[in-house]
Amino acid sequence: MASTTTAAAASTVDVTRRPSRRLDLTVRVFQILLALAFAIPSAAPKLIGHWSAAESFDRIGWGDWLMYTVGALELAGAIALVIPILSSASATALTGLMIGAFVTQMTVFDGQYALTPLLFAVPLVVIAWTRRHHNEELLALVLRRRV
Repeated sequence: MASTTTAAAASTVDVTRRPSRRLDLTVRVFQILLALAFAIPSAAPKLIGHWSAAESFDRIGWGDWLMYTVGALELAGAIALVIPILSSASATALTGLMIGAFVTQMTVFDGQYALTPLLFAVPLVVIAWTRRHHNEELLALVLRRRV
């Protein structure tokens, strides 16, 4: 009897942690839209070395390696954003990247486009929070492979 009660309580806790169907669908749409935004207009110019991206990164003063690194991080984050078990971790990492972009916009570019990374960060934080239940699954998977 006690094991049945414990199992029922565990499943109840698990169900309450997951988002509602409407919220789940809304967040999934944001995930897809943000993944497309990070992959195509953001990462692609950096990865192909487009003159506009190269010019911006030259102004930062760290050279092409930073441009290619940021482009690779954005593309990896975009792909991981649509993989359920990686979605929360990806949204968190991309939020960190957006914080870095905001600081760069404020310090190097005099705040010209500082609002853009913040506008991307808001839905990323919502995704990270809504998909946080995947973090336990990801951690369990990583720890199981390590052993």
